[in-house]
Amino acid sequence: MDNIGFGLISVIMAAYNAEKTVRQAVLSALGQTYRNLEILVVDDCSTDSTVDIVKKLAGKDRRIRLFRNRENKGVSYARRHALENAAGSWVAILDSDDAWMPEKLEKQIRFQKEQDAALVFTGSAFMDATGRRLKWELHVPEKLGYRKLLKQNLVSNSSVLVKKSLYETFYVRDDRLHEDFAIWLALTKTGISVYGIDEPLLIYRLGKSSKSGNKLYAAKMNWNTYRYVGLDVFQAGYYMAWYMVNGIFKYRHLREAFRQ
Repeated sequence: MDNIGFGLISVIMAAYNAEKTVRQAVLSALGQTYRNLEILVVDDCSTDSTVDIVKKLAGKDRRIRLFRNRENKGVSYARRHALENAAGSWVAILDSDDAWMPEKLEKQIRFQKEQDAALVFTGSAFMDATGRRLKWELHVPEKLGYRKLLKQNLVSNSSVLVKKSLYETFYVRDDRLHEDFAIWLALTKTGISVYGIDEPLLIYRLGKSSKSGNKLYAAKMNWNTYRYVGLDVFQAGYYMAWYMVNGIFKYRHLREAFRQ
């Protein structure tokens, strides 16, 4: 599927001690039906075999480019490093512990052309830490604006396909907040709508060891994100209430899925 005339897509992947998952993530990008892409993996000073795994994969496919930070800088710095080296006019983000369905990019490209969208995200399926697929799926609306997005971040980072120029303009490098959420809020605050494909084209891995894995810290980061985009204390409190209610419903579904 190379004749759609969309151009090169730069897949950005930050990796830190991801030896158990990075191979699956990279292979899911290489296995896309849309093949005109590059995969920029930035290793953030891993102490395990992450680098060796990526090097072996890169030796078999020239679309993989490996970069290594000289010191551990955090995920937002690592993604920025990849962005600065991206050659495509469109960017797709894929965390090193998530995976894509094979037709993910192709479907986003076709949808983008229909809607002339600047950003297209997708619904999500879920897997546990071992890779076991859960039955519950996260559904997403076809269109999201700033106010709806404030109530719940339905734009999963690893599901996004976005114009590189916009991603660069609104990029946030601050690990004290949900930098991806801050980017989508800043973008939609200008009046740009983002569009969703309600299909589980992303498989999101639960049980992440990242900073957002701790629910209390994640809530603090969400508060910092609201304040970053300019909400006052009362506005941030209002939307934090929405954040908590929507989070309760989401994790209730996920707990039930784990039991099945």
